[in-house]
Amino acid sequence: MLIAAFPAGPWGTNCYVAATGAGAECVVIDPGKDAAPGVADVVREHRLKPVAVLLTHGHIDHMWSVTPVAGTYDATAWIHPDDRHLLTDPLAGMSKETAGMLLGGGYEFTEPDGVAELTDGAALELAGLRFVVDHTPGHTQGSVTFRTPYDADISEVMFSGDLLFAGSIGRTDLPGGDHATMLRSLESKVLPLADDIVVLPGHGEQTTIGRERATNPFLLDLQDSGSVGRVTRGL
Repeated sequence: MLIAAFPAGPWGTNCYVAATGAGAECVVIDPGKDAAPGVADVVREHRLKPVAVLLTHGHIDHMWSVTPVAGTYDATAWIHPDDRHLLTDPLAGMSKETAGMLLGGGYEFTEPDGVAELTDGAALELAGLRFVVDHTPGHTQGSVTFRTPYDADISEVMFSGDLLFAGSIGRTDLPGGDHATMLRSLESKVLPLADDIVVLPGHGEQTTIGRERATNPFLLDLQDSGSVGRVTRGL
């Protein structure tokens, strides 16, 4: 499996391109601001053909370039219905400070020509890859993660968006965010996962479920509550 990643734009949002290998169809995940040139570079280098754009949520730093990327390659954009409104009204999901930076810039946002909606537990077959969708609200109402099988040593890779980072979790103080909901998503959708799963977050370095289970203070607090047991690969 081929996974290419690069940070894009002023927020350093990780954009990912996933394919079965060089010369194949591919999926683009979270093309934020200034991501389009990076996607084009990866596509050209590995001779890929994007067929889908997956969005972990509708915040502007993750979807700024979704329409130009999807339009360039005639790819379908996938987003959870609870965040779909942010494709055309991204200011609804921003802080006042961020909105103030962008106002007056003359930016216009439109949906891509092809948009499909994600559902919890769905298994998407795209570009020869299988992505399991987990609805994980808290950072936004429509936040999701995507898990895909990797190899014999790593059972899955999870594109976590802004749900889970190395040593931290996503903020919940923006419109549509809710901390208690975030904790429920972490408890029900993250803690039951196998330790060997590699986490590819929306910002920062990659990590693993096992590492975060053992060191992330938010996950440790959830485990200390006694409501969640430890799950290892193969169980």
